[in-house]
Amino acid sequence: MGNVNGVYNSYRLSRAWAAPVNSWAGMVQSFWSHPSFPISRTPLGRAVASASELLERATRHYPKPPFGLATTEIGNRTVAVREVPVLATPFCNLIRFERDAARHDPKVLVVAPLSGHHASLLRDTVSRLLPEHDVYLTDWIDARLIPLAAGRFDLDDYIELTQRFIRTLGPDVHVLAVCQPSVPVLAAVSLMAEANDPATPRSMTLMAGPVDTRVNPTQVDRLATTHSLEWFELSAVHRVPPGDPGFLRRVYPGFLQLTAFVSLNPARHADAHRQLYRDLLAGDEESADVCRRFYDDYLAVMDVPAEYYLQTIATVFQEHDLARGVMTSRGKPVRPAAIRDTALMTVEGENDEITSVGQTSAAHDLCSSIPAERRVAYCQAGAGHYGVFSGRRWREEIAPRFARFIRSA
Repeated sequence: MGNVNGVYNSYRLSRAWAAPVNSWAGMVQSFWSHPSFPISRTPLGRAVASASELLERATRHYPKPPFGLATTEIGNRTVAVREVPVLATPFCNLIRFERDAARHDPKVLVVAPLSGHHASLLRDTVSRLLPEHDVYLTDWIDARLIPLAAGRFDLDDYIELTQRFIRTLGPDVHVLAVCQPSVPVLAAVSLMAEANDPATPRSMTLMAGPVDTRVNPTQVDRLATTHSLEWFELSAVHRVPPGDPGFLRRVYPGFLQLTAFVSLNPARHADAHRQLYRDLLAGDEESADVCRRFYDDYLAVMDVPAEYYLQTIATVFQEHDLARGVMTSRGKPVRPAAIRDTALMTVEGENDEITSVGQTSAAHDLCSSIPAERRVAYCQAGAGHYGVFSGRRWREEIAPRFARFIRSA
């Protein structure tokens, strides 16, 4: 189970082998695309530069991307935006995207997934919310960078940390869980409601989250139920090797999660890069830049604490504890029926290949005490998993519905 000389070191070795190729491809791309090079604007010059860029990107190590949200548009004004730390913890920081505008917009806590990608994958989510909302975000820390002295982090810790963030922001907050955090967020709010916690949020929106993976199981769900927890521990959990602050911490490496994601639909990713090559050849920088930005985020991955990874597989994907009404956290029963005053919205994508239709909207049956007029179940036509929280359908179809929902709440 994850010694320091196994899969992780093999990955590092492959990165070392790729580094010279990456440097060479970068130099070739720069040379053949330089405006001073006489044939850079010819078909041959564009073909060499485009092919070199694709090779450079294929061999690059992708660091955590910045959010890069320096401004937003409010009305007809361009307003400055600053990332302001609100609360720092060893495993996750709560940040605010503070706008240089005197407004009293609804307060939204966006809970980002802890599933191998950085929170910057939700850049489009945050960007679309900023003009009309006071936005806060959970910015998860790469477990590879967290020293052993910080201790363990499991699903129960996630639930408690979510509650801590909600209490920090106060009772007027609206919680938006994107994908994986739908279960811990629903559990956190359930526990707060049962305890009559005054900070219980006004609304809770669950987007493309695995509330009940027994409904229309996907390839991801079938993998989880056809292998034992011991298999996942032996094959997917490894220790951080020397040289990183988290040396010896047990983690689910981000590069393994990325491999799993890509394997779900390799043809789509291949087609995207073929289209990138065609856009570069045609000089369509705008289209090429959209692809670049997406894959700069998609290919930048982080390690996940092993305790959280394994407990999530067991609780959410194998035992379906929340959906069956038997989930507990720190010995306390998690009862979504205790939620009465928090409005509920669920959002699903018609073509979601990771969390299929019905898995998130199952929350409505669990939250049976919420009045029907305070519940919304929405399925976005034509949207895949990432289209639920980024891209045109998110910006034009889902975000306006979300804005109307929380204002009605």
